[in-house]
Amino acid sequence: MTAIQIPATTASTGTSAATRSLLTCAAVAGPLWAVVALTQAATREGFDLTRHPLSLLSTGSLGWLQITNFMVAGVLTIAGAAGLRRALHGAPGGRWAPRLVRVNGIGMIAAGVFVMDPADGFPAGTPYGMPETLTWHSYGHMAAGSIAFIALIAACYVLGRHFSRAGNRGHAIASRVAGTALLAGNGWSMSGGTAGSLALAVGAITAMLWVSLTAARLRRTA
Repeated sequence: MTAIQIPATTASTGTSAATRSLLTCAAVAGPLWAVVALTQAATREGFDLTRHPLSLLSTGSLGWLQITNFMVAGVLTIAGAAGLRRALHGAPGGRWAPRLVRVNGIGMIAAGVFVMDPADGFPAGTPYGMPETLTWHSYGHMAAGSIAFIALIAACYVLGRHFSRAGNRGHAIASRVAGTALLAGNGWSMSGGTAGSLALAVGAITAMLWVSLTAARLRRTA
C-alpha cells in the first residue's frame, strides 16, 4: 500500500491557518471580557467600580452574565495560549509565556465557577460592608483570582523579555508596564486603598488587552 503524501506547502498552510485561528481566540479574549464587564459596571443598579470589584458582577439575578463572561474568556485564553506556543516556538520566552497565559485562562474559568458573596451594597439591597463570614465558594474565587493574576503578571514580564531579546524595545517596555499595572492595582486593592477596585480593574484590563494585542500582532505574521 502506498502512503498518501501531503505536499509540504499544503501542510504548512494548514498549520498557519490553525495557528492564526488560535491566536484570534487570544486576541478576542481580553477585549470581549473588558467590554462585557464594563458595560455591566455602568448599567447594573447599585454597582460602583470605585468600591466593587468586577467579580462582584457575578452575583444577583444577572450574575450569569459575568459568570459566562469569565467562562468564555477563559476558554478563549486557553485556546489562544496554544496559538502563542506555536507562534513563539523556539523564541525567547516561547515556552513560558504560553504556559502562563494558559494558567491565566484556567484561573478565569475557576473564577466563574466559584462566585463571590454579595457584599457592600451590591447587588442592590445587600447590607453595606463585608460579610461577617465568607462562603467556601468566595474563598475559591479569591484563590482562582490570585492564580489568574499572578500568571498574567508573569506572562507580561516574560513577553517583555521576549521583545527585549528580539530588539523591540517599545514592546518590551509596554509588556512590563502592563504587568506592573496589574501588580500595582492588585496590591493597592489588597491593601484597602481608596478606589482599590478601580485600580485593580484598570490593571487587569491593561494586562489582558496587552496579551490580546500581542496575539493579534503575532497573528499577522503567522
